[in-house]
Amino acid sequence: MFSKFFDTLKAKGLDVTLSEWLTLQEALDKGLCNSSLTQFYYVARMILVKSETDYDKFDLAFEEQFKGVMSENEVTSQMLRWLDKSDMMELAHEEARDHLNRMEEVQIDKEDVEEKFKQRLKDQDSEHNGGSYWIGTMGKTSFGNTGGNVGGVRVGGTTGYQSAFQVIGARKYRDFREDKVIDNRQFQQALRRLRQFSSRLDIPKTELDIDATVDKTCNNGGCLQIVMDKPRKNAVKLLLLMDSGGTMIPYTTLLSELFQSVHKSNHYKDVKTYFFHNCIYSKLYKTPECENGDWIDTEWMFRNLDSDYKVIIVGDAAMAPEELYSTTGNYRGPNGGLSGMDWLLLMKRHYKKIVWLNPKMAPGHAPWREAETAIKNTFPMYKLTVDGLNQAMVKLMVNK
Repeated sequence: MFSKFFDTLKAKGLDVTLSEWLTLQEALDKGLCNSSLTQFYYVARMILVKSETDYDKFDLAFEEQFKGVMSENEVTSQMLRWLDKSDMMELAHEEARDHLNRMEEVQIDKEDVEEKFKQRLKDQDSEHNGGSYWIGTMGKTSFGNTGGNVGGVRVGGTTGYQSAFQVIGARKYRDFREDKVIDNRQFQQALRRLRQFSSRLDIPKTELDIDATVDKTCNNGGCLQIVMDKPRKNAVKLLLLMDSGGTMIPYTTLLSELFQSVHKSNHYKDVKTYFFHNCIYSKLYKTPECENGDWIDTEWMFRNLDSDYKVIIVGDAAMAPEELYSTTGNYRGPNGGLSGMDWLLLMKRHYKKIVWLNPKMAPGHAPWREAETAIKNTFPMYKLTVDGLNQAMVKLMVNK
């Protein structure tokens, strides 16, 4: 069983070394887990997982490996469906806030609650909402979610009173994953990688050069000699092109976060942002509404934004083949006599550094997504996740 667990961890993407695995075996030999699956979980995670970003991968591997192990506290998928009352969460939160304002300290017998919970799992055969006995929702029972009981076992749902001493059915570390779709803070952290400092600027020497000051002071017998230098400025110029509308509508919030992050970053020499729908054609729009007339010529961009701009294209590449290959494939505006692929090839020819970020990129080779596959063969494409964005930023900064 344990050798298979090692294989499962590796399959989920965890970098477990042989030394770490032998350390876990030693912990088992010394009885540190006390024949408890729960204690084994924590001991194994402590030894085998190096970063909190991998906690969710570990949880998935652990669940896959040990899901057949008998447990008195096992919660079925049917039970979790009964307890899914996400549409009533706002009402529950309001009641929770009101209740907590009046609540005094409560003493809870945890062992008694856990024993009753085990018994309810064995006996319950239907959904329950309200009440004070079964595992359910919106009631006074110690088991379930969105109820009025303080202390107990939360099963499914989201936190209400924040007083449950045990939570079952929640992947608590999902948001720590590096392959999750990202938020504003993570955008800004990744964008900081786009730095290419230059001091060859015609500006005053206003920045203290610490190394040169130390050297000159030492050479002057310890008598302080201040050396100033021109401040280094980021020479990176960024061009952001974003797909808007249609199949990108579900990612509107994500694109807004990226747009705000780019424009909050004040360390670029220049930033330009334009929009397109499905594919780049002869016009690029100034706003995400992509309204006819509110655009610039793509050829104007080539003439005025030189090849030193680093280009980030964001889109799902989800279009019909004719939108990519036909000279009349742009149903919302002019093609300029060229197909979408022709315009993309012009982009590749003009700009030295281009990456494509895709919020729903298919893994590997995806012949059923013809347009995406063609664009993958034209530009380096990365999924719009923490890992993907970091890889894309590194790609933009390599010298080759």
